[in-house]
Amino acid sequence: MKPVNFKSIVLIVFILICCVNGYAQDSTSKIDDKVRAEQIREMKFGMFICWSFSTFSGQEWTPTEGKDASYFKATGCNTDQWCKVAKDAGMGYILFLTKHHDGFCLWDTKTTDKKVTNSPLKIDVLAKLRKSCDKYGIKLALYFSEGDWTFPGAVFSKDGGKNPEIKKAQLKELLTNYGSIEYIWFDHAQGEGGLSHEETDKWVAQLQPNCLPGYNHGTPAGRIRLGEMGSPSALDDISGAGYNKHVADYKGYIGAEFTYPILPKHEGGAMWFYSLPQHDQLCLPAEKIYQDYVGAVKFGNIFSIDVGPDYAGNLRKIDIKTLRKVGKMIRN
Repeated sequence: MKPVNFKSIVLIVFILICCVNGYAQDSTSKIDDKVRAEQIREMKFGMFICWSFSTFSGQEWTPTEGKDASYFKATGCNTDQWCKVAKDAGMGYILFLTKHHDGFCLWDTKTTDKKVTNSPLKIDVLAKLRKSCDKYGIKLALYFSEGDWTFPGAVFSKDGGKNPEIKKAQLKELLTNYGSIEYIWFDHAQGEGGLSHEETDKWVAQLQPNCLPGYNHGTPAGRIRLGEMGSPSALDDISGAGYNKHVADYKGYIGAEFTYPILPKHEGGAMWFYSLPQHDQLCLPAEKIYQDYVGAVKFGNIFSIDVGPDYAGNLRKIDIKTLRKVGKMIRN
């Protein structure tokens, strides 16, 4: 009898654990569209994390002029809490804002000094979140603003300017340094950044062929139908596509998502980001969120509810309470 090779046994066990938890997906080999569509549908429910300059400005869009990385004054970064709450809520993924229109990057990019590792926090938030996602068995998707007010020709609130090489370089970092990314939520509100959606699709496919690009509006393209301020609907029914309803004739989608903030409408402050302390008790009811979860599952959509970490990098207590209640409804 041959002696037992304990190193081989340990390796096999590790691989099996990784496969069970969904971490071993090969991001370099293209998966069949039908299989990939089913993988996306199975994520069902997620947490959209919006955390950036706007957390500290008290407004939705924050002018970038005169602001360097030190404007991001976060005193902590509780990614384990985010993922633990997501798990408790029955969520399968986190959608994380990597860069808003102001150009501030929440990862350790080499493309600009306006990045979180130059802020007082000095932490690569995306890298930290990746570790927390793996720890809790949560998949990861990314939000990325195509236009950027630091790009040449940019005009605040009207045009994000053009810098296709920086856009490509930033996407390359995001899709090669942070593991498997399920999809990218491209925000077209300030233009395409000098790289068309068709060109962006091809670039993403070169870097991670199984990462699905999607766009909240603009020239139709992408593989996943985004629904900013949307609602549940079948893939061939654009009634749930929110701001993206103009894409009725586009046939390239293999999946659909929708998202909206957990904050109800209110005066002052932001909606997608942490608002202001006086709004700390405002929150949509768990019953509404649960009903949209049920609708998402019915139509094979994925649904992410947006929450904004506060100045210390924690989720609001009311959001935690509400999401845990949703999780209890899902389990029951």
